[in-house]
Amino acid sequence: MENKYRKDFPFFKAIDENEAGENKGLIYFDTAATAQRPFIVLNAMTHFYATENANPLRGLYSLSERATMAYENARDTVAKFINAREAAEIVFTRNASESLNLVAYSWGLNNLKEGDEICVSIMEHHSNIVPWQMVCKKTGAKLVFLECDKETGIISDEEIASKIGPRTKIVSIVHVSNVLGVTNPVKKLGEAAHAVGAIFIVDGAQSAPHMKVDVQEINADFFAMSGHKLCGPMGIGALYGKRALLEEMEPFLRGGEMIEYVTREKATWAEVPHKFEAGTVSAGDAVGMAAAIRYIQSIGLENIEKHDAELACRIIEGMKNIPHINIIGPKDGNKRCGIVTFTVDGVHPHDVATLLSEEHIAIRAGHHCAQPLGQYLEQTATARASLYFYNTEEEADIFLEKLSHLREWSGYKD
Repeated sequence: MENKYRKDFPFFKAIDENEAGENKGLIYFDTAATAQRPFIVLNAMTHFYATENANPLRGLYSLSERATMAYENARDTVAKFINAREAAEIVFTRNASESLNLVAYSWGLNNLKEGDEICVSIMEHHSNIVPWQMVCKKTGAKLVFLECDKETGIISDEEIASKIGPRTKIVSIVHVSNVLGVTNPVKKLGEAAHAVGAIFIVDGAQSAPHMKVDVQEINADFFAMSGHKLCGPMGIGALYGKRALLEEMEPFLRGGEMIEYVTREKATWAEVPHKFEAGTVSAGDAVGMAAAIRYIQSIGLENIEKHDAELACRIIEGMKNIPHINIIGPKDGNKRCGIVTFTVDGVHPHDVATLLSEEHIAIRAGHHCAQPLGQYLEQTATARASLYFYNTEEEADIFLEKLSHLREWSGYKD
């Protein structure tokens, strides 16, 4: 079946028209790491740098004012995308990792003390573990892990009740696991956090590109996201934070643009959100991120979610018919958010990725920046195919056909 969106991407258009050079015939199954970019995003960034390029926010001439307007319009687009109450609740960062670090440094270090607890899940990306380890080390707080069912990835109500309690001050949870593909019950987890007076943080790096997110509906205090995973440029992300919390927080970075007034003795800060955006901002990337959001909205998040599930189901059902393939996490493609993680008996995941690369299929292999989950599942490494709306049934079938030969290519006689 033809995929009408592929022509929107220079990467896929070149492949489909046999003009891809080194990428000729490539099947790209690594969107969970980074998505490809459509023409509309690249054109928006080119237009900004060609016609609106000036340092935003401080200039009093018309070109700088246009650059400022483009930057702030991008902020408004992000705010509406996740249903923030106002654009001022959106802080531009480099990526979701920086967003989480901002909260750890600006809120965590200033509000936690010895005996307090920070609750995360065992399936977190390192970006939602390492900053909290730092906070615990500096404050004497304790890091507590919610464990999931090893087969389904589900965090039980009993686990939530036993781990989130009176000492919990922060609950920081990944919305969609980048390994298991499961969608965590963030609304329920947020309610548990708020019931004990804790703040609730959601890592939305994998969820925002694949499903409709409403930060008010899930009542997140903070929500982190990256532009490059939703067809935007690398080097731009966003942190949503409730205004009352952002107002009381100290800046994470200090310097130009984020100040109100500076004397020899002290400085005062600009209004939210600008007090968190030190230095010259990445306005062109913000414009690109906004263009990417508008593009995927034009496709429809509900259509993207449906397509991801159908393709994941096709691959998982096909895997079930191939001997020696082990699916890691849920066996239902409808619960994978387009992420299919697996191992092959006797073939190291790195070799799986290398052999498939020789067949012009790009997947990821390793610990996926989630080593505690790998240790919990007793898997030092896994292979991962991650899908998006620009992938096709034909690609899925080719992938499965090549997968069926991996053990043979590795010297096994099944």
